[in-house]
This record gives sequence, C-alpha cells and structure tokens, in this order.
Amino acid sequence: MNDSKISEMIERSKKIRKQYHELEITHHGSEWTVEEDTLAFLTDAGLVGRLTMSQQGRWPKSNAGPELEHKLGECIWWLTILADRMDLNISDALETFLSKTEKLLEK
Repeated sequence: MNDSKISEMIERSKKIRKQYHELEITHHGSEWTVEEDTLAFLTDAGLVGRLTMSQQGRWPKSNAGPELEHKLGECIWWLTILADRMDLNISDALETFLSKTEKLLEK
C-alpha cells in the first residue's frame, strides 16, 4: 500500500473517531479518554481471538468469517486512532518495527 493510501486511511479513521466522540458527548457528556479507547481496542482484540477460534473450528460459533474480518479491520482502526491520540505516527511505528525485526532475523 502506498503512502498516500495509508494517509487517506488515517484521515478517514480520524474522521470516524471524531463522529464517535460526538456520540460520546451526547450520551455521556464527555469524550472517551485514551485509556477508554485502549480498553475498547483490547476488547475487540479479545474478540479477534475468539472469532479466530471459531473460524478454525475450535469454538462453537458458526459463520464467524465476516465478523472476524470486521473485527480485524476495527483493530487496525483502533491502533491508528490510539497512535494519533498519543501523538505517534502509526506509519513510522510500523516501518520502525518492520525494519528492526527484519534486521534481528537476518542471519
């Protein structure tokens, strides 16, 4: 995926998060904190685990594929939002991780 496509996805993610912040204010009187966003991400990540078990035939839930795909996308969205809210560049973070790990595994 090229840089402009990643940048576009990050901007779309931030726009969606802003809309959710508006709903939070309407329903709870304030936006979720970074900690609450992190908890929401962890909840979705846990669901990825359970849905993966279902998709692999290790948990009794049928047709988990579409929900698993949705939750995987949502987890990527949450990571994008968390990075933004903590003033981190998600693209740079991924690049640094990949480069560092590739060097570690070179032999």
